[in-house]
Amino acid sequence: MVPMIGRWLMAWIGCVLLAASPAVGAEAPPSASPEALRAVVALHVTVPVEARSAASLGRERTGNGVVIDSAGLIVTIGYLILEASSIEVVADGKTMSASVVGYDHQTGFGLVRASQPLGVKPLPLGSSRQVAERAPAIAAAYGVDAAQPVLIVAKRRFAGYWEYMLDEAIFTAPPIAEFGGAALIDPAGRLIGVGSLLVGDALQAPRFPGNMFVPIDLLKPILADLLAFGRSAAPAHPWLGITTQEAHGGLIIVKVAPEAPAEQAGLRAGDVILSIGDRPVDTLKALYDAIWALGPAGTEVPVTVLRHADQTRLTVKSIDRLSFLKTGITY
Repeated sequence: MVPMIGRWLMAWIGCVLLAASPAVGAEAPPSASPEALRAVVALHVTVPVEARSAASLGRERTGNGVVIDSAGLIVTIGYLILEASSIEVVADGKTMSASVVGYDHQTGFGLVRASQPLGVKPLPLGSSRQVAERAPAIAAAYGVDAAQPVLIVAKRRFAGYWEYMLDEAIFTAPPIAEFGGAALIDPAGRLIGVGSLLVGDALQAPRFPGNMFVPIDLLKPILADLLAFGRSAAPAHPWLGITTQEAHGGLIIVKVAPEAPAEQAGLRAGDVILSIGDRPVDTLKALYDAIWALGPAGTEVPVTVLRHADQTRLTVKSIDRLSFLKTGITY
């Protein structure tokens, strides 16, 4: 069944790409110019052993970034650069150092700047909001051979287990392997998204794998803040420090970050979250909606959990996640 669905999807993608091609009867799918692909660079990141994210994300991280100005400013996915102690950029075959400029947990974007101009033409920012489902695009990692035509198969809400949610993420298929920080490029050669994840349900019916991209329109309102302050000036969402999964119709805490607010309040792995305040929750989307509706970071969050058949109510004093991490940014 899976191979049959795969062949069906690939045939569907081929038909849509052909229909979207500007030349009637054109056989080739849309492709990004070599100049546009040169704006996609490789990142090699080292994180110190004491970094709080080292256990979950590793100390050596590799991924991609996209050059967006002539002075070497690069946008990437933020988890690559969290708590980085050193960053190397590879652009057009040349390697140089880079430093963290900014990070935004609420969108997931990270910014780094190369130590000198990279000698590649920046990729202009497009409009992810105007891109429709079934539109063709190019997903590009570093290297001209690491780009492929894809289809935007969905634009929908996304909730991650690490206290992260986007109102409208972009989902593409077929998947690319080097997705972290990859560029999603529209047929006009503009950046419309930055790669975040490999997902099993980019297309939900029938289910088919692909990638999740963070829409570039989410960067535009906070770009000036990230450049000036290293973070968005908007109030941060309350962060508890829990990893939560949907299972058996409920929400199970599978991990509590050491020294995080949730641990200090007494939450434990294995607890089943029943409600936030008086609001019952049974999905990640409902959980984050309920927590974030209480106020900004610093808000007290009442959590009712099921533990060994007993209901327990705890109050978590939330924090700004950035205050918990060693991001390499001075605020």
